[in-house]
Amino acid sequence: MLDAYVIEEIKRREREQRREDRPSIELPVPSYPDEGPRGHDDRDRDPGDRDRGVVIIDYSG
Repeated sequence: MLDAYVIEEIKRREREQRREDRPSIELPVPSYPDEGPRGHDDRDRDPGDRDRGVVIIDYSG
């Protein structure tokens, strides 16, 4: 009979193996320049003044 620690270690390794085999999605993240469109640093801009976008994720299939 196997020790409980050994059994848990085997289960942990199997979970890690399944996790590594699972495909992952890498989303492209746009890079923003250091200067805003007005010619000064973005840190000086109002956070609500930045351009915003919409992301739609379709889980149907």
